[in-house]
Amino acid sequence: MTTSFGERVRAVLDERGPLCVGIDPHPGLLDDWGLGQDAAGVREFGLRSIEAAAGRVGIVKPQVSFFERFGSGGFAALEDVLAAARAAGLIVIADAKRGDIGTTMDAYAAAWLTPGSSLEADALTVNPFLGVGALDGTFDLAHTHGKGVFVLAATSNPEAESLQRSQSATGRSVSADIVSVVSARNAEQGRTGEWGSIGFVIGATVDWTDSGLAAYSPIAPILAPGFGAQGASPADVHRRFGSMSAAVIASESRSILEAGPHDLTAAIDARVAEYREVSRG
Repeated sequence: MTTSFGERVRAVLDERGPLCVGIDPHPGLLDDWGLGQDAAGVREFGLRSIEAAAGRVGIVKPQVSFFERFGSGGFAALEDVLAAARAAGLIVIADAKRGDIGTTMDAYAAAWLTPGSSLEADALTVNPFLGVGALDGTFDLAHTHGKGVFVLAATSNPEAESLQRSQSATGRSVSADIVSVVSARNAEQGRTGEWGSIGFVIGATVDWTDSGLAAYSPIAPILAPGFGAQGASPADVHRRFGSMSAAVIASESRSILEAGPHDLTAAIDARVAEYREVSRG
């Protein structure tokens, strides 16, 4: 029986801890690393990041936009980075935030979640604000292939508050509705006692009370950007997420990548140790 994506994440978090290294080749970081502002530069940046992360963390998250800006060459570079990460045994989350309707969304899903695809990843971030139901085909494809999906639920950017925290027809916040609908889908597709494979993107700086969020069942992974440069610390895993903290994937990019290529492994090791110390406390 194939291990589900949710259970794969559960095992990796138990073994390696919550740190996820975001692979975000910002223009400034490319300069700091002595790399070109081109497809070759982002490829080298990504491959060096994978080399440093392998064996230290269990999950990496390439930010697609920083590759996409270089067109076909950037996508070719991303293909190499995705393949290298998966070959290294890392769980790879493609941070593309795709969202559309009908066959258009199905095509996005096929590009990122089909085994053997040139852009194959283990999971994809998606945008539900055209309706969670518009993602049904993506959820089905992910389930068929043992892949994962992370649905934007409560992001930390202030521009999102008026939409995500507004009251829906159910009387809950829009964010809470998204979590409820997706959790029902996880319950339908999953096996009793296992983690769901459709996770959530919930910012590490989000106030759950203000967002109308509460603990949900079955447990599913939470991809939590906002650690490191955006202000959240390892202690915030428990402080912010409470009973759901065991499911948190703590995504950090700039705070680690700023160490540069020569000190990157040391920066990752130090951060892993911080998360481990907090979990022991």
